[in-house]
Amino acid sequence: MHEIELRPEEFALFRKYIYEKVGISLSDQKSTLVKGRLNKRLNHLGLKSFRDYYDYLVSDLSGEELSFFVSAISTNVTSFFREGAQWKWLESYLPALVASKREKKLRIWSAGCSSGEEPYTILMFLQHHLSDFEKWDIKILATDISSKVLTHAMQGAYEPKAVEGLSKEIIARSFEAKKTEEGRYQIRASLKEKILFRKYNLVTDPFFFKNSFDMIFCRNVMIYFDEATRFDLIGRFITLLPKGAPLFLGSSESLTTHRESLKLLGSSIYQRL
Repeated sequence: MHEIELRPEEFALFRKYIYEKVGISLSDQKSTLVKGRLNKRLNHLGLKSFRDYYDYLVSDLSGEELSFFVSAISTNVTSFFREGAQWKWLESYLPALVASKREKKLRIWSAGCSSGEEPYTILMFLQHHLSDFEKWDIKILATDISSKVLTHAMQGAYEPKAVEGLSKEIIARSFEAKKTEEGRYQIRASLKEKILFRKYNLVTDPFFFKNSFDMIFCRNVMIYFDEATRFDLIGRFITLLPKGAPLFLGSSESLTTHRESLKLLGSSIYQRL
């Protein structure tokens, strides 16, 4: 594999394109990252320059190459029960949410679900804290822009290292008794069927939702967005949250806008006013 140089004018093309398509704001310092992470792709495709790759990217109407590009330049790091303080808060909030329900129905959005640990964690949490879990109509919308991580999420099979932090009780309840032939832990089908995985662009795809959500998770997604993009996205989230419902962000994310509609409760948890 030979190294291909990324010229400033080429980087400018990628920066403009990725911002318009998915809202990711690339600083000048990200030029080295883009070059390093995409060189292998260019060699694989037999392309001689980043301009050739740019032309290849914009001409792909399927959106699959855009998905690959986004996965390459972003970091898909996640784990089960990430952001421990948020789950502790949710444990204290859940009884009031349950008491407010006329029907045993919960609707939750995991926006930027990556390889699936987040939506599966939500179900593991509810399974543990709802004594009548099986009687509840629970649906989780799990979306991501990357086809690669969605494929992993839909499979629901995880390496032993990924489940090291889970208790034996959770593993026994949430995973199949037998591992896969590759030695992975397989999420039970009864949990997988409660999740609707969809490829979705938070910035450019329309909000087609007819009903609101009881809670929304959008963690470590907006770190790639500029202030204007974050403002618009949070505004759209607000329209989908009823009064009192929580919005969970990543621990490194905070809001300086929409204070008239959202109240900070701590640990990057915001409540709809």
